Amino acid sequence: QVHLVESGGGLVQPGGSLRLSCVASGSIFSLNGMGWYRQAPGKERDLVARISTIGTPIYADSMKDRFTISRDNAKKTIYLQMTTLKPEDTAVYYCNFQIGLLTYWGQGTQVTVSS
Repeated sequence: QVHLVESGGGLVQPGGSLRLSCVASGSIFSLNGMGWYRQAPGKERDLVARISTIGTPIYADSMKDRFTISRDNAKKTIYLQMTTLKPEDTAVYYCNFQIGLLTYWGQGTQVTVSS
């Protein structure tokens, strides 16, 4: 069983930065990829960024110049560095690990961008 825990969310002013972390516990053997998604109120959960097991990142178009996904294999952790945050970035951010044929989600961390 794999358990994911996100942290690092909070309230930030427009133009500010936050760094999210997602730590996995349990066996992540046969890991296929990891990523961050977000869900704003009344909207669907959308891709923010993903990173492959060899470190290749992909980003949603609206975020690729402002967000950076990274990973630390030894710590079983992925990160999302977010800069130049905008009010429209307000959402619950979820991490996602694909292990074998299974997909695991964290519980989410709230990011609120407001003055």
